[in-house]
Amino acid sequence: MRLSFLVLLSSLVLSAAADEARRPNLVLFLVDDMGWMDSSVYGSQYYETPNFERFAKQAMRFTDAYAVPLCSPTRATILTGQYSARHGITSASGHQPAAPEGASPYPAKGSPNQRFLYPASRNFLDPGLVVLPELLKNAGYRTGHFGKWHLGIAPEHRPDQHGFETVWYCVPDPGPPSYFSPYGVKTEGRPTGQNKVGNITDGPDGEYIVDRVTDEALAFLEAHRDEPFFLNLWQYGVHGPWGHKESYTAEFAKKTDPRGVQGNPIMASMLRSVDESLGRILDKLDELGLAENTFVLVGSDNGGNTHSNTPEDGKLERKAASPKSALLEDWRKWAGDKPPTNNAPLREGKGRIYEGGQRVPLMVRWPGHIAPGSESDAVVGAVDFFPTLLEVAGVEADSKQPVDGVSLLPVLEGKGSIGREAYFTWFPHLIPAVSVRAGDWKLIRRWEPHRDYPETRELYDLKNDLGESRNLAKEQPAKVAELDALIDKFIADTGAVVPIPNPAWRESPAAPGGTVKDAAGLVPKQCETRLEGGVLQVTGTGPRPFLGTAQAKLTGPLRVTLDVKTGSAGKGSVQWKEDDQDEFPKEGQVVDYTLSGGEWVTISVDLPVKSRAGIVRFYLPGGGKSPVEFRSIRVEGADGKIKEWRFGD
Repeated sequence: MRLSFLVLLSSLVLSAAADEARRPNLVLFLVDDMGWMDSSVYGSQYYETPNFERFAKQAMRFTDAYAVPLCSPTRATILTGQYSARHGITSASGHQPAAPEGASPYPAKGSPNQRFLYPASRNFLDPGLVVLPELLKNAGYRTGHFGKWHLGIAPEHRPDQHGFETVWYCVPDPGPPSYFSPYGVKTEGRPTGQNKVGNITDGPDGEYIVDRVTDEALAFLEAHRDEPFFLNLWQYGVHGPWGHKESYTAEFAKKTDPRGVQGNPIMASMLRSVDESLGRILDKLDELGLAENTFVLVGSDNGGNTHSNTPEDGKLERKAASPKSALLEDWRKWAGDKPPTNNAPLREGKGRIYEGGQRVPLMVRWPGHIAPGSESDAVVGAVDFFPTLLEVAGVEADSKQPVDGVSLLPVLEGKGSIGREAYFTWFPHLIPAVSVRAGDWKLIRRWEPHRDYPETRELYDLKNDLGESRNLAKEQPAKVAELDALIDKFIADTGAVVPIPNPAWRESPAAPGGTVKDAAGLVPKQCETRLEGGVLQVTGTGPRPFLGTAQAKLTGPLRVTLDVKTGSAGKGSVQWKEDDQDEFPKEGQVVDYTLSGGEWVTISVDLPVKSRAGIVRFYLPGGGKSPVEFRSIRVEGADGKIKEWRFGD
């Protein structure tokens, strides 16, 4: 009897010791395209995210967390702890075939009007890198990846080849053709690039992909409840192809934002589904008695998408496999001409290096270690997830592999700061730039002027100008030089593949004294143009000469202001087509104006644009028979946004 008691006591002690020694479980919950302002936790008054609120009360909320402005670079950074400049995935190109081994990152040649040759992104996660799930798996963790991958399509580049034991995904990304079952994912053996392949199996008709990914993740938690695990849940929402539950969408269609900023019911619907997914994960951890010993990180891969106005004209989205017309019809039914989201007060969004493109939500929970409901303004980002999760797990990184991130544990546990001098974002695509954040200061460096962003240095004091509305570069040259030096050091340290001069480049067609083929988006039709002494000279060559542009896609009504002179009196006009119109109407949507010849005048023309302008045409006074000169053309939308051409700058 005494022996049995001792055996029982011994077993209890050993069991308690085993429980105490068990490494923390790790959960990384990543939302696709969720902006900094896309939850009630961060200030939205339109989207409803009660589970994010619930989680925030139990977690630390970061106010100054960063990602790369597109998804693939951020995802690779999470798994490696390296800046995109180092690991080489710099754009959302993980759905494209890998370049041949040894291929140059630069194009073989460039157009004569390109000053630089910009490097291509690597399209896959380098198998030679020892990544987070591999390290955790080797340390005894059970590893599972569920949802979007977007880090390579060849079999050797998929998640099961990077340390994930259990996977549920498809390629090419960004996701399955349909967000409702049947999902349209084919079995292996089909040529990649022709069909989506992977192990996403269909469920009951109408099953929603966000719910199904969650189901698979919950099954993983159940299966490994008695072992340390790393759950990598990368949701497909709220990315296109805009699959949404119409019952939810209908509710939000009746709602308005008190701030008057957000209001897309499709996005609100998708965010509700993602919020429910997070809630189900938290509930399961509670149910299994694992919450106290589980480190949970919730974040996003880039800023909110403000550029894709509909599934038809979205420049940053891969088009869904279902008919475009059906997607467009559905979008217009529910969202009209609204973009997916609005990141105000942050500037711009996904695909841009401003705060709206790279500042993201980030919350972390670890009971007993992180004060519930706490907040931090430490400048942190995706590059820090790798060292943080490894330290929590008690796992060493590969000493031969550089790590750019730092562990966030001192901040999370309230024991100190992370001691980093600056945080960098490398983004040589779309509108190429690199940025550095040091304290409250942020410097953006471009390699060359862009028609919409003419300054190659932009300096912002984010403490007093969160919306990046006032460029202080000319007022603070010493600070610019200081931060520029940090960028130079960053480039050298990471081995970044920088843009190089284009040997074929010749002086811009819009240079003084040169013939202008396309003056920064103003396309001449039935006329010839020439830039001379800060003046755009336009001479008609046909019966109805005009300058046309698709770059004034502003919300109406619009005000057009012309600083103009013509040799003789005549009538001109401004015509537009709405963004959702396929053609210019045969009648209407044109406003006339009259000029007296010989003097510079500034005139304003009001255009009653109903929704958003698509293309605007500036017809020359007097049919362009006498040369017409412009010093500037300005278009202002109802929301205060401006598109301007100043030919003297």
